[in-house]
Amino acid sequence: MSEGARKLLLVAACALIDTDGRILLAQRPEGKSLAGLWEFPGGKVEPGETPEQTLVRELNEELGVITKVPCLAPLTFASHSYDTFHLLMPLYVCRRYEGIPLGREGQAIKWVRPQALRDYPMPPADEPLIPVLQDLL
Repeated sequence: MSEGARKLLLVAACALIDTDGRILLAQRPEGKSLAGLWEFPGGKVEPGETPEQTLVRELNEELGVITKVPCLAPLTFASHSYDTFHLLMPLYVCRRYEGIPLGREGQAIKWVRPQALRDYPMPPADEPLIPVLQDLL
């Protein structure tokens, strides 16, 4: 590894969309890096998992929502360098799921209209995803 090379971190994110066309955001809890910022739900892709499998698992663990791989449609991705790692984050859209999302890990969650997404402070990697979602919706 060259000097200054960063570890590549693969994280999958989901724009969960309700029947009113609103997108679910989750607030990063205290004690986590970037605490207090709002983000699209998701998480680290574990060894042996596809990004789609990660989202099925994470949406259930974090929000109590059940979905299936065919219900996840890839939309765009973010590629962002942080100080200690480089983040690659595919963003999927999900409109078909079961259950009512709840912040199961103590995180605040909020349904947000696409045009209001910029009203919520987000991590730098999430911000470039907003215009793509706004165009879609």
